Amino acid sequence: MELKAINSLVELFFKKYEEKSSEQDQLFLKWLKTERNDFLTWTQVQNKIVILSQYLRKNLLKGDRCVLLSENRPEWFIADIAIMNAGGITVPLFTTYSEKDYEYIINDCKPKFCIVSNNLQLKKIEKFISSETIVLSFENFNEIFEKHSKETISPSKIYNKDIKRKDLACIIYTSGTTGNPKGVMLSHGGILSNCEGAQEILDSLVKNDKPVFLTWLPLSHSYEHTVQYVQISLGAKIFYAESLEKLLPNMSIAKPTIMTAVPRFYQNLYSKISLNFSKQKGFKKKLIENTILLGTKKLKKERLNLNEKIKNFLCEILVRKKIKNQFGGKLKAFVSGGGALDKEIGEFLNSIGLPTLQGYGLTETSPVVSCNIPEKIQIETVGPPFKTNEVKIAEDGEILVKGENVMLGYWNMKKETGEIIKDGWLHTGDIGEITSDGNLKITDRKKE
Repeated sequence: MELKAINSLVELFFKKYEEKSSEQDQLFLKWLKTERNDFLTWTQVQNKIVILSQYLRKNLLKGDRCVLLSENRPEWFIADIAIMNAGGITVPLFTTYSEKDYEYIINDCKPKFCIVSNNLQLKKIEKFISSETIVLSFENFNEIFEKHSKETISPSKIYNKDIKRKDLACIIYTSGTTGNPKGVMLSHGGILSNCEGAQEILDSLVKNDKPVFLTWLPLSHSYEHTVQYVQISLGAKIFYAESLEKLLPNMSIAKPTIMTAVPRFYQNLYSKISLNFSKQKGFKKKLIENTILLGTKKLKKERLNLNEKIKNFLCEILVRKKIKNQFGGKLKAFVSGGGALDKEIGEFLNSIGLPTLQGYGLTETSPVVSCNIPEKIQIETVGPPFKTNEVKIAEDGEILVKGENVMLGYWNMKKETGEIIKDGWLHTGDIGEITSDGNLKITDRKKE
């Protein structure tokens, strides 16, 4: 799919659906919290998006904001695309926000709709919702879907063709260290640009397999929010995890080929595996030591002699393969973002057969700026910048970013927008350098 030619995130979904004409009944979305066999197909998802879009259009004007408050599940995905297809702007909220943040955000964005998964989520925000705001829960969705399931909708009305790349897709609030949260305005083109930048990396991982993702980071996070559109562009099968605590058993069920997470997850993983390794003795202990040593040498592109190659071959079969099987056996790569990944942890995971690609970005850049490339991993860097954005280092060492992926600005904050975007360049506040081989390296945070 040529992402440059796509005008909106809505068009991305419907064009991919058309592209999969012979595979529209393939399994697409599944929430692992439900034990029943309720995997939604591409056709079922499209039908639900169309029905919900038509329902929302009755009360939604172009540019109206729609709050979306829910845990990760298929209805989140369906609601997000339906809101945009109906002409609205999604405002995702974390389920873990403080009462003060909920109050500020709802007063700031003034939503026309508040869509919640259940009464538990509704109770968090109901006292801040005005009488003009329409509230929908996922239970309402089921009623809407059943009522309109037999209606025939003209193909010309399936998706909104008036949306342009420069149009606002979502407002993602990001909390700073001081003051109120800032509403980051991300465009359709900005997120599509990020998907295009990621395509080069991901295509090499999934060229022979149909990709499977296990999603657990909140979809209200800019990182995972964009990842869901990467998943669409790849025609992936998507599982939504139950919780962080059940992530490993969920991986055994989903058997993901790619998984995105933040450094905290990899820290926990490192601690668990290291603890298990420390209990081994004799031959097993020696085997593990060789696995880490030789895996790290390969990662650093150091040549192995014949003896080391034989040892590494045994490590591959006796250690790395078993570790991969614990994660479903199909994992091609972990992708780390949302913070700095400790170098020791990155080297360790790569050495034991869990390829881990570190990237860099921020909500204001939709969010990814750069990422390591498979087979060219350099742990101490965050990889080369995406070809869809420009990166340069200012005289004081600050990392500056320019491109379609840069936000449209902060919602209702013209002054703050002007302070961070100057002459089209986003001032990230991070200090870094470009290495001789073109990788971006973060060295510090700009002191303010």
